[in-house]
Parts: sequence; structure tokens; C-alpha cells
Amino acid sequence: MNATRAILVLNAGSSSIKFQLFKGDHSLLRGQVDGLGTDPHLLVHDDAGTALADRVLSAADAACHETALGAIVAVLERHAPDIAIRAVGHRVVHGGPDHADPVIIDDTLLETLAGLEPLAPLHQPHNLAGIRAAQTAFPGTPQIACFDTAFHRGHPRVVDTFALPAAFYDEGVRRYGFHGLSYEFVAGRLAEIAPELAQGRVVIAHLGNGASMCALRNGRSVSTSMGFSALDGLPMGTRCGQIDPGVLIYLMQERGMDGDAISDLLYHRSGLAGLSGVSSDMRTLEASSDPGAELAIAHFALRIRRETGALAAILGGLDAFVFTGGIGEHSAALRARVCAEMDWLGLALDADANRAQDTRLSPQNAAVAVYRIETDEERMIARQARRLIDV
Repeated sequence: MNATRAILVLNAGSSSIKFQLFKGDHSLLRGQVDGLGTDPHLLVHDDAGTALADRVLSAADAACHETALGAIVAVLERHAPDIAIRAVGHRVVHGGPDHADPVIIDDTLLETLAGLEPLAPLHQPHNLAGIRAAQTAFPGTPQIACFDTAFHRGHPRVVDTFALPAAFYDEGVRRYGFHGLSYEFVAGRLAEIAPELAQGRVVIAHLGNGASMCALRNGRSVSTSMGFSALDGLPMGTRCGQIDPGVLIYLMQERGMDGDAISDLLYHRSGLAGLSGVSSDMRTLEASSDPGAELAIAHFALRIRRETGALAAILGGLDAFVFTGGIGEHSAALRARVCAEMDWLGLALDADANRAQDTRLSPQNAAVAVYRIETDEERMIARQARRLIDV
């Protein structure tokens, strides 16, 4: 019997590897290893949601990405023995200025992507560690990089430049944008749900531990809130979002903070966690009576409204608004808070639809249609991989 050809998708983080196995556009298995090097735990489900594995691993079994991937391979061998991995697709957060499409990975590309690690220090090193682990686990199998920045590469220079001497843009100091895999998937889903709206002026809010927003026209990125790094725009779980660069000069000159200290502050000790003093998790903040939690939520919602206005101005109006990401998909309270003061732009929610987590959240006669669409970055990676590999 011939083996079924499939694509394995890997999304490697600092302490985890998420994976999903696809036959065509159908997910066969999904799971993750969390707690790499500390308290590793393996969780795997089949396409029906049935748990196939849910167990603690020894530290030695998941001390790093390579050993964790070994545990994943063992699961695949046990629960999908008739599957032949035709390609491995990887989420790579930063592709730099030159990558607008998925690409088969070679040593030269790996070296180039490693040079971008300072621009995405929370993600890029771990993405590349996952690639190297997969090269060892699946020798000779094409490894395909799918970039979070690629969706935004069609912007004109006027959108992506900073007001710095032109030589800096030529050297790569420019706006890149992120969460592109999520935006591409959600834009495709909106085209299925409401094709006429999808061709118009749309803002998508990807709200999670990492958060950004994107303006689209006819399904293509026009502008986005994140810029040179994954720090810009909205506040996030532990990241600051937009900040006056004068603050950084002050911290260096008056507080004596060096680059490493400032990086730690902006990436790890700011955002919802830093502002609230409670947590980076929206669920914890919404359940808290601490005034800091309320301040963090209010600030987050305010920044979303501010960015919505800016993106609508770039689009020349707004036809549809989409919530996605962990917070955007699940927090009815945050969605209501964002829309409550946006009636001037035409945003309105049906309270019952919002509480019920429906797909369409706005009344049928609303000037701007509001949707809640679940994103699926792993499925988008599999689709992009199939552009390059016949499966």
C-alpha cells in the first residue's frame, strides 16, 4: 500500500513546538510540546478532537527543540504510520525585505534569517532552532519557510519608510509588519463568508499575546500597525507597543540603561503585564478587581480604537472590521469595549451575537460589518507549502 503524502507544519517558540499534520487542506493530527527544558508536556489530538497523547515528558526527552521534535516524531510513527512526510512547513516571523513568498530553505537562507534575529528576538531564534531540528529529524525532506512579514511586502515605499535619511531605508531600516500568516488566512475566510465586503476596505485586529492590526483593500495589505520590529503599534502581553523614542533616549541618558536593559524592559516587562502589575493574560485581567488590571484593559482598548481610526483614514473609510487572535476571538467584553465608542465610524455590535461568539457580530443594517473569525496560521503554512511542493 502506498503511503499517504502529507505536510507537517511546525511553529517553534522559545519553550514550545506546535505541530499539525495536513493531508491536503485536512488536518489529521495536531498538538504541541510545552515547557521545553523545564517541565515538558506533550498533548496531541486527532481531527475529531480526541486526545491521542496527554502526558508529562522527562526533561531529557524535551530538553531542546531537537529532542522535543523527537517526541513528536514518535507520536507520528505511532498514530500516523502510513503517512509519508513530503515537506515540513515552518513559521518564520521575519523574512526581511526580500521574501514575499514561501521558499525552500537552504544554508544560505538560514544564514540570512539568522541575521534578522535582533529584529524579532522573541521569535526568530526559536523559529530557526525548529528548522534545524527538523532538518535533523527529516533528512532530505524539503523544509519550507513561510514568513509572517511576506503579506505586507506589496506596500509602496511611502508606507514603509521612516522619516530618516534615505540611506537607512536602503539598509533595511523600514516598516515590515507581522502576523501576515494570520491576516492572509482571515482575509481568505472573509472572502468565503462575505465576498463583496472582502473586496472593500477592511481592518483586521489580530489580538493576542502579540497584537497588531492591518488595513486591507481587496484582500491585500495596505498598512499595518507593527513596523521595523514586533514592538510597534498596539501594547501586547509583555511588549510595550508604540512608544515615544524620546523615552528611550531618556532611559539611556538619565537612567543609565544600556541596550540589553532597554530590550528586556520593552519586550519582557511592559505591555499588559507591566501596566497592570497583575498579568499578561487578558482572562486574568478581566477577572481581577485590581485597578491596574482595569487600567491595562482600558489602555489596550483605547490603542485599538486609535489604530482603527488611523487605518480607516488610510483606507478612506471602512466596510468591515474583523476580530481574530486569542483575545479577539474569545473576549466578548474586550470586543464590546472597543466598539462602544466607535459608532462615529459605523461600528456597532449586536450584544447577543457578541456574547454568543457568533461569526457576524454587528446588526445586518450596520454601516460597518463586524466579524469574529478564528485564525489558523498552521493551515495557512500548509497551503503555502503546497504552492512549492506537489502533495
